[in-house]
Amino acid sequence: MYIVEDDDAARALYCRVARSMRLDYEAFACAAPFLERCEALRPGCLVLDLVLPDLSGLEVQRELTLRGIAIPIIFVTGKGQIASAVAAMRQGAFNFLEKSFSKAELVENIRQAVALDHSHRRISDEVNAIRGKLESLTQREHDVLNEVLSGLSNKIIAHKLNLSQRSIELHRSRVMEKMGASSVAHLVRMLLNTEEGQDKWSG
Repeated sequence: MYIVEDDDAARALYCRVARSMRLDYEAFACAAPFLERCEALRPGCLVLDLVLPDLSGLEVQRELTLRGIAIPIIFVTGKGQIASAVAAMRQGAFNFLEKSFSKAELVENIRQAVALDHSHRRISDEVNAIRGKLESLTQREHDVLNEVLSGLSNKIIAHKLNLSQRSIELHRSRVMEKMGASSVAHLVRMLLNTEEGQDKWSG
């Protein structure tokens, strides 16, 4: 996980919490050094102060979004910053905690955010694996796949693509083998889950 907090005492507290949860972490007193390292974010979450010496927490959030970096963000806010915290939530932040929150609240938020990040990364890996399988198909196999997904029989697909029914059966068999699908229903579920996974991960 990552911690970006300019208050030394608060940053030390968050670090102690991370250690107590046995999480790997890096802590920063301002945004710039964090952003220099965030191209390859480690799994976990980001505990981010809304007010920092160089950039605001909202600016950091926007920069991560521009870079396509998705990580659950727990914003830490002071009094009178609720409007900004709500804006952060609307931009996809995981949660915000007003200072004076308890250690237990922080632990629970980190636990949930890390679990969400693990889920997102698992979905992303599955999406990438299926995308790789789709890319392994030939153009003709893609054509057959599209027709199969339309619910057409081999005979109708053969007529539509001007191929023999035997050729369609062979292409269809290769599609199922390359995709690792046991049935058409399984194949449909894989592709639907891929679309849903992309939406969840990008969201």
